[in-house]
Amino acid sequence: MSLSPEQRREYRAIAHNLKPVIIVGDKGLSEGLQEELERALNDHELIKIKVANQDREARQEAIAALCESSGAELIQSIGKIAVILRRAKKPNPKLSNLLRHKH
Repeated sequence: MSLSPEQRREYRAIAHNLKPVIIVGDKGLSEGLQEELERALNDHELIKIKVANQDREARQEAIAALCESSGAELIQSIGKIAVILRRAKKPNPKLSNLLRHKH
């Protein structure tokens, strides 16, 4: 799924006010974290994740691995925070960050 610059801008704007729902700690990509990520993406579609690692390269690797394992797309990555997106087949209007922020 390839996103246009306009879509990316819109998703960044929506994500601006979101709090990270997934925090990748020292344990990295544990099974519990993968399950949490799946649930968060299914519920919200567009989420923020925080990677607590101090090493920039390790953070980028962790974000890439999360996106790959979940089939999500990276929208933006700044410092320790990344915004990722995976559209749900049947989004929940009460939970989806995409549907809740449509203008």
